[in-house]
Formats: sequence, structure tokens, C-alpha cells
Amino acid sequence: MAVVQKANAPTALEIKSAALTLIAVVLKTTDLAALARELDARVAHTPGLFEHEPVIIDLGAVREEPEPIDFAALIELLHRYDMLPIAARRGGTEQMLAALAAGLAAAPDGSPAAAPASARAATPEPQPEVMLTEVIREVPVPVPAVTTLVIDKPLRSGQQVYARGGDLVVMAAVSFGAEVIADGHIHVYAPLRGRAIAGARGNTEARIFSTCMEPQLVAIAGTYRTLEADPAADVFGKPAQVRLDGDKLLVEALGA
Repeated sequence: MAVVQKANAPTALEIKSAALTLIAVVLKTTDLAALARELDARVAHTPGLFEHEPVIIDLGAVREEPEPIDFAALIELLHRYDMLPIAARRGGTEQMLAALAAGLAAAPDGSPAAAPASARAATPEPQPEVMLTEVIREVPVPVPAVTTLVIDKPLRSGQQVYARGGDLVVMAAVSFGAEVIADGHIHVYAPLRGRAIAGARGNTEARIFSTCMEPQLVAIAGTYRTLEADPAADVFGKPAQVRLDGDKLLVEALGA
């Protein structure tokens, strides 16, 4: 007997496209011991920096390495630093097959979306100065700010606000573990202690402003910096701005 579904019957789920700002772990070596030492130096002294962030493993710089990668051990290593590896990209054929066998998805170059299992080889792209991580841009072209989102309440750990297509203004504190994202500028007229990502869709002219600059992480158009690991003594905890100068983030005092 055929089953007839009522026209207005509720569905159990919906499948929609989603765009995420992700972190990429850019491997410069296949030596897991060296990676562990680097993570200790860059991450261990800043507890909660990633807080179960989904990440992509970028293999572009090691795709020609003859030594196989122990992806199970690599995934376990990243888990120890609160990262959640979900995909790999830009590896050689054998590397990508091993990544897929370890339960990782295959992501295309420069995008967090899933790619076919037979991920094709690509010429390694120039990597930023940061040894292990970079923020992925959703779209590699600037998007002009057209709107402004204003937040009046404090943002607690675990909360995230994204000003799509415009600027973000926060009139209260952004706590450690909170995240503010904007396609344009970010203004925080209070302590900024969480993560701030401006120019999320590639706007290299975007800036981050705060009356009390104490962030876990700041990023503009794909380039990021952690001030806790290397605090700028003259601006940490003071009014300051973050801007992009070439491929480097500069943190400068306001009114200087």
C-alpha cells in the first residue's frame, strides 16, 4: 500500500548551507614531536584559547614529504589543545586518503566546505609567518561595510556575535571565551578579553578598536595574532587599535 504524506506534515529536519569562520592548522613538518613542542610554546600558556574550535588541517607545505602522517596521533594531539579537527586539505593523494581513513573530511583549497574524496593536488600556496594556525577567509575579496550592529549587553564566555556585511559596535565587555566577528570594523567600548575577528570576508581595511585591549586573539582578513603570548607592553590593557599592514597585524595605542 502506498503511503501518502500530508502536504502540511512537519519534516523531521532541514538541510541548509552554512558558512563558518574556521581555524586552519598549517603543518610545516610531519614530525609530531616537533608539532607538540610548537603547540606547547604557542598554546599551552593560554588555556581556553581554542575551546573546542573546529579546525582544518592544511597539508600544503608538507604534501611532498615522503614520510607518512599518523593522522590518528595528529588528531589526538590537537584534541589535547581543545581543537576539533574536522577536515584536511591540500595534501598529496596518499596523505588525503590517509586523512579520509582517519575520519577527516576533504576540504577544497581556501574553503571549509567538503570536497570530493579524490581531492586533487594543488601547488602549495605561500604560507603566512604564523607557524601553525591561520584564520580562513570565507571569500577572498573585500566586502564593504554597509550596516552596523550594536550590542549593549556584556558578552559572556561561549557567546558569539557576527555582524554580517557590516561593522560591529559593542558597548560592554567581551569576556574571555566570547567571540565577536564582523565583515567590517569592530569597536569595543569596554574591555576586549575574548576573540575579535574583523574583515571576516577578506576586508583588509577593517580594524579592531577597544578602550581596553586585552584579547585572547585578534584577526583581520585571515591574519591573526595572540597578544597574551606576546603582549604589546605599551598597549595591553589600554585604548588601542589593531590594523593590517601587509601580512602583519599591528597593535597601536589610540591617540598616540
